[in-house]
Amino acid sequence: MSYSVGQVSAFAGVTVRTLHHYDKAGLLSPSGRSQAGYRLYGDADLVRLQQILFYRELGFPLDEIGEIFKDPQANALEHLRARQEQLGAEIARLQRLSEVAQRAIEVQRTGVALSPRERFEVFGEITFDLSYATEAALKWAHSPGQREAMARAAAHTKEDWRQLMGEATAWRAELLAAFDEGEASDGERAMDLAEEHRLHVSRWFTSCPPGMHRRIADDFAADPRAFALVVPVPQQRPGLAAYLCKAVHANAARRADGRTGADEDR
Repeated sequence: MSYSVGQVSAFAGVTVRTLHHYDKAGLLSPSGRSQAGYRLYGDADLVRLQQILFYRELGFPLDEIGEIFKDPQANALEHLRARQEQLGAEIARLQRLSEVAQRAIEVQRTGVALSPRERFEVFGEITFDLSYATEAALKWAHSPGQREAMARAAAHTKEDWRQLMGEATAWRAELLAAFDEGEASDGERAMDLAEEHRLHVSRWFTSCPPGMHRRIADDFAADPRAFALVVPVPQQRPGLAAYLCKAVHANAARRADGRTGADEDR
């Protein structure tokens, strides 16, 4: 039995244009023609179309489907196994994105309760990168310290943020001065600045023992998005993030109180 392009399009759920494209690509050429020259598809053609649609549903590109059709017994299993691995990786990626989206929702719900204008007035050049915020939320999702910091940040008033940012601005000016004047990262001045930052975090967000402070500083050195939370990009200098990280580690060593694994996780 033979079927016209329109008939095949209707019961296969594909457009006439798609069928023409498969023909042009050499994947599915109709086995017959009507007296008027129109394409006619036979039962074997429909079986092949079903195979094409199956592979397309799995995400195979047309050129790879053509390779499978050249020698189905030799190629199909190998290609299907490879595609199964790709789909597994894609499922894991999509799951990760779903988790990030969920955390983004949580960040937005528990974030700073200020209007855009108030944010600009309070934070100035300090920017909050949502991608970093969501990654950090995922990384420390099970940490009591992270939850406490989020809750306390959400509870701060506009005046709280003004005071907090005023302290941070004064501290940042001292940090830049120490760095520009060539103070050693493990010197008294730099370590005192590191300690001041640690106490600032404890005062406004969550208890910050030396072990946690080292991890925060490591993030500053490793991720520009994290460092931009304390020093806006226009004020940064090459090596400044590493300088602060070293000062924090030096201060933590100076102030270690004998605990090793007791430091709180973020």
